[in-house]
Amino acid sequence: MPTTYAASVKWGKETLEIQWDPSAGPSGLKSALQSRTGVPAERMKLMPKSKGLWKGVLKDDADLSSLNLSKINPPIQMLMMGSATLPVEPVKKTVFLEDLPPEEAAKMVEPSGLSNLGNTCYLNSVTQCFRAIPPLREGLKGYAPSPASANGANAQQAQVHALLLRSLLSTLDSLDRSPDAVSPNGLVMATKMAFPQMAQTGPQGQPMQQDAEEFYSSVLGAAASELRGDAAIKGAFGGKDCGAEELDGAGNVIDAVFGMKMEETLTCDELATGAAEGGGSDKDAMDTAAADASGAALSEPAVTSYDLHRKLVCNIQGGSDANSATNVTHLAEGIQLGLTGHVEKHSEALGRNAQWTRTQRIARLPPYLVVQFGRFYWKATPDSQDHAGVKCKVMKPVGFQGTLDVYDFCTEKVKKALKVSRDKAAQEEEDRVAKKLRGEGDDDEDKKEEGDDDAKMDEGDAKKEGGDDDEEMNDELRAALAMSVEPESPLPVGPGLPPNFRGLYELFAVVTHKGRDADGGHYMGWVKADNTGGGRADKGRDEKKREKISDTDEDNDDWFVFDDDEVSPCKTEDILKLKGGGDWHMSYLNFYRAKK
Repeated sequence: MPTTYAASVKWGKETLEIQWDPSAGPSGLKSALQSRTGVPAERMKLMPKSKGLWKGVLKDDADLSSLNLSKINPPIQMLMMGSATLPVEPVKKTVFLEDLPPEEAAKMVEPSGLSNLGNTCYLNSVTQCFRAIPPLREGLKGYAPSPASANGANAQQAQVHALLLRSLLSTLDSLDRSPDAVSPNGLVMATKMAFPQMAQTGPQGQPMQQDAEEFYSSVLGAAASELRGDAAIKGAFGGKDCGAEELDGAGNVIDAVFGMKMEETLTCDELATGAAEGGGSDKDAMDTAAADASGAALSEPAVTSYDLHRKLVCNIQGGSDANSATNVTHLAEGIQLGLTGHVEKHSEALGRNAQWTRTQRIARLPPYLVVQFGRFYWKATPDSQDHAGVKCKVMKPVGFQGTLDVYDFCTEKVKKALKVSRDKAAQEEEDRVAKKLRGEGDDDEDKKEEGDDDAKMDEGDAKKEGGDDDEEMNDELRAALAMSVEPESPLPVGPGLPPNFRGLYELFAVVTHKGRDADGGHYMGWVKADNTGGGRADKGRDEKKREKISDTDEDNDDWFVFDDDEVSPCKTEDILKLKGGGDWHMSYLNFYRAKK
């Protein structure tokens, strides 16, 4: 095998790095440079820059094998003169899209859509959103159905759920491999087998439209029953171990990825009103008087319980409760309203049923958060012939942004953990603004670092001059100072969350519904184009170069809208217009992920 040497050839303003084989002679060297530069070999002049090479211009009959190149420090330096007149062979060969295999072509074009097999837009839209959730995909890849007993009561259900999960993973993989629209026939059939209510047909035998949220919740319920155990959770998060404190009771992949531990507190309203204000009914007054007469004050301790939710609900007032004084115009207002309510419950102190206030707060946060807009509700029709009622849709606009802050929806314990990171980020931003106002730049930072280094050197010199007692005293002082200024580390508030999580979530997918008919209409999916120039792909760009939505600080990133098999590009500003208020598409399910 011929011996090659690293060489650097200076040609005008360019420097060419080559592997030089001296045994090929001058013609071989010139031929290699000709293919790189387009300079004809007969018009090329090569001169040495490193000592130990030939003298003057390299001649065609020069014996390069006689040179002792091993003594020259690499890379060997040369100088080339000559003008390029020949076409240069491209370094990277041009490959046409038609020549690529399907799985490679799928990465170069817009993402694939899903064919509508008859009112299956509810399934297509949610599946496209599932496609953008890597932990769900990883959990499905590691899924191995457990052998069920033939006589088991849940054996058939487990088999159907296994078929559903395999069909979902197969559909997601097909979307990645194919540049054309994919038929979700297997997923549709498995869905109808697992959830018979979604196999309903109309009077003419056509498939009926189903609810996208019902499909979302049903699939997650089936997956939660199958993707169980610490090993499955670890696989979903890319091999990262999630401690028991982070999981806080989550025993399957779905609850670890989507689940929220909700703390519900019930407080008795009537008791507080009767004791404090003297209001309420005559019976309340009698109960209060009886308690006072016995010398004991009426009291009812708050009742606290915990439950698991896989989505938050934005309560939209105006449809089901037209007399409500609350006018919800923003997503955060609707979520706050959905976390509170009133229930009737027995009071031990009053000895009868009483009105209680229900307050819910998030006690464990998920890496992926889903919010459902309460667009549909059931309206009673007592004057109709069948008195069956009718399903209605709330059309009012409810706005949202690309970032959702859940701090106000959390328990005090979670707020305390989030506040550590939020205070740190606020201080960093305050320092950045202060430096900008002072006109400090990178040069000032370098000078500061040099000053710090000088100070450390002076400190080291002083240490050498001092005795052992001074050194021990300085060590103790430094240790005490480090303990006093050591930043408080935030407690874990959920699995799979980024370091220094502040309770902020970014919007990355939306399922919309178009039409005034709650049992009809059309669903579409809108997904952020993370791997096609938008979202995280733009992370490395300079903030000044990022396109902003007019009059806002929101990045106008790239998105894709999936209208079944039709896929079109769009922008963040188009997503923020999906707030409702007319016959256009309006958000129904918003998918958020923890913001880094």
